[in-house]
Amino acid sequence: MSSQGLNAVAGRIQRPVPLREAVYEAILDLITTRALSPGRHLVETELAGTLGVSRQPVREAMQRLSNEGWVDLRPGYGAFVHTPTESEADQLLAVRAMLEAESARLAAENASPEQVRLLRALVAAGREATERADTEAVVKANADFHRTVTEASGNRVLAELAAQVDRRVRWYYAPVAGIRGSASWDEHEELVEVIERGDAARARALMSEHTERTRRTYHEEVDGVQP
Repeated sequence: MSSQGLNAVAGRIQRPVPLREAVYEAILDLITTRALSPGRHLVETELAGTLGVSRQPVREAMQRLSNEGWVDLRPGYGAFVHTPTESEADQLLAVRAMLEAESARLAAENASPEQVRLLRALVAAGREATERADTEAVVKANADFHRTVTEASGNRVLAELAAQVDRRVRWYYAPVAGIRGSASWDEHEELVEVIERGDAARARALMSEHTERTRRTYHEEVDGVQP
């Protein structure tokens, strides 16, 4: 098993949190950052040893992850990280596009100066992470940027819905983060300028274009198709 990604979470288990919850979060983090890649065979004893726990909480986490679609349990073969189909990716990214286009429109109407400053800081952080080829930091900065836009919308229901798909969006974005590179942050920066100006229609259009480019890149690079 890959040592770098696994060792990074070995110290993340915190006892004040119920152990089964902490183990679940640690394994899910490995999956969403692709330290455990799609199709990877998950061995309970190996994960338990890495996380410093017994096999029981790992087994419980596997069952929960299977119920949520992150892990495939194959009788006689074991557990494997789920490999998303082209259709699954397209459906998730389509939902994300709709939520975030509306978020951008509302953010242009409601964003505070503090939220605009935070968006600019996240763009700077994303550019810096891109320059040093730190994929995990790029994915985090991207997720933080989009979450902040949604929060700036002022619509709590919209923010809650966006939060529900956040981890899956990170999962799909991770393999294309390096490919999108600085172009993605150019698009983010333009979006911030439009939000600051209060141009709701343009903000919605820019976010739609931005999420569509990510969707196309994912299909071209991961699925090998021209959408």
